[in-house]
Amino acid sequence: MEDPDTKTEVVLLACGSFNPITNMHLRLFELAKDYFHETGKYKVIKGIISPVGDAYKKKGLISANHRVTMAKLATKNSDWVEVDDWESCQSEWLETLKVLRYHHQKLLSADVTNSLQDDVPITKLGRKRKQEPNRHEPIKKKNQSPVVKSVPQVKLLCGSDMLESFGVPNLWKLEDITEIVEKHGLVCISRAGSNVQKFIYESDILWRHKNNIHLVEEWITNDISSTKIRRALRRGQSIRYLVPDVVRAYIERNGLYSAESEDRNAGLLLAPLQKHASDPRSSQALNH
Repeated sequence: MEDPDTKTEVVLLACGSFNPITNMHLRLFELAKDYFHETGKYKVIKGIISPVGDAYKKKGLISANHRVTMAKLATKNSDWVEVDDWESCQSEWLETLKVLRYHHQKLLSADVTNSLQDDVPITKLGRKRKQEPNRHEPIKKKNQSPVVKSVPQVKLLCGSDMLESFGVPNLWKLEDITEIVEKHGLVCISRAGSNVQKFIYESDILWRHKNNIHLVEEWITNDISSTKIRRALRRGQSIRYLVPDVVRAYIERNGLYSAESEDRNAGLLLAPLQKHASDPRSSQALNH
């Protein structure tokens, strides 16, 4: 049997609108977890759903408060996928890279805290321990392998549409794409027959870091999307079995997703397009 301590720990981070969260979003986590565990090299310890903030300005995007609540309801019974509202609480739109950095830093801080707790001897409060003449702290040898495990890797979990959006002019900064694939890594769930591999081949940056881009083929195809869910709701059609029942009940209870809500942010430019339009470092040169 393999020693679980030798496996690299991974945290899967999914960013997006989750407008609303669907069964397909939840399936992405399960598919990625299976893939990593089947390699025998990784152990997925956590999944994080991070809904985008309202400042993203996407057409039809309902309030972050509702989207976060639905995501929390959908993951309530999961023992490893959770929802983080840090990104959605920001007043300005945040680049995905900043969200990755935030969660990486959070893990670093937790790791340091745990290490300090492990190193500090437990003593009774209010009493100083007497120095024993023959008592010495154990000296660690230079070449001794550290006991503390390395910090888990935070990898961005996405569908092939997000990976291919790297090629949309002004949507991403080249330096952000580089740092994501170089320092963190991507886990892309791609449908059989998709052109993701061709897209990676045609990009020098993605090709250079292709070993840090994990392509997971989805053989049990599932074409559920938030766009189709919203369309069905506008037309008064059933969305049962497409989203978790608790999410469906929440949508009905709050009367979410109407023709009016779909027009929200209509005519507005997406926050990244607005921010990067004048930036020469945007991704318009990704495939050159």
